[in-house]
Amino acid sequence: MAILPLADNNPLRHIRDPFVTWAIIFACIMVFLYQATLGERAAAIFVHAFGAIPTVVFGNARLPAEIAELPGWATLVSSMFLHGGVMHLVGNMLFLWVLGDNVEDAMGHARFVVFYLACGVVAALAHAATDTVSEIPMIGASGAISGVIGAYLLLHPRASIKTLVWVFIIELPAWVVLGIWAVFQFISALMATGGVGGGVAWWAHIGGLVAGLVLIVPMRRKHVPLLDRGSPGPGRRTPKITMRKGPWSRRP
Repeated sequence: MAILPLADNNPLRHIRDPFVTWAIIFACIMVFLYQATLGERAAAIFVHAFGAIPTVVFGNARLPAEIAELPGWATLVSSMFLHGGVMHLVGNMLFLWVLGDNVEDAMGHARFVVFYLACGVVAALAHAATDTVSEIPMIGASGAISGVIGAYLLLHPRASIKTLVWVFIIELPAWVVLGIWAVFQFISALMATGGVGGGVAWWAHIGGLVAGLVLIVPMRRKHVPLLDRGSPGPGRRTPKITMRKGPWSRRP
C-alpha cells in the first residue's frame, strides 16, 4: 500500500535531540552502502550471515563455518540493520524519521534503545515462528519500526501527519494513517502463505506492532500520558505548536 508519512506536527517535549533515532538511521544507511559495494555472491553470503534465518535461530540447522559470523540468536539483532533494496531502506527510514523521535522523547534515550531492539527481536521471532524450518533469511528494520508505530499510535493518536497517499500529499490524524497501516498488515498476513507474501514478512510487522503497544505502557516516562490526554485536540491547536518535522520541512 502506497502510504508514507512525510512529516508530523508534534514537537519534542523532554529531549532536545533524538540522537538514538538519528544513530539508528545512520547505521542502517551505512550498512546498506556497504552491502552495495559487495558483489552478488558476497552480498548473498553477507545476508545469510547476518540475516535472521528461522531454522538457524531455532537450532534446527547451522550455517557453514565459513559463513557463520554470529550465533543464531544474535542475528535477531543484526538483521534489523540490513535491507534488501533502496525502497526497502527509504520506506523504513521515513517511518523512523517521522515517528521515532517522539517515541524516544516519551521514554528517554537509553530506554528507547532497549525498546527498539526488543520490538525488533519480538518481530523476528513472530516471523520465524510461522515456519521454524525456513532457510530464507529475514532482514530489515520493519519489525522494530512497527514497534515504534505501535508506541506512537498509543501516545499520539491525534497528532497531525503529512502523508503521501499514492501521488497525493494530505494531512491526517495519526490514528487514521497508522490505523490503516496496521489493518493492511493484518489483512496481508492472513492472505499470505507461510506469513510471507511478495517477500514481506507480515507477521514480523504484526509482532513488532503488538510489542510496541505493550512495551510503551511501562517504558514511557511516568508523567507522559497515553492517547494524547491533556493535549489540545486537532481543532484546538495552540500557537506554540508550529514545528514540523521531516526531511522536506523547515523548523521556524
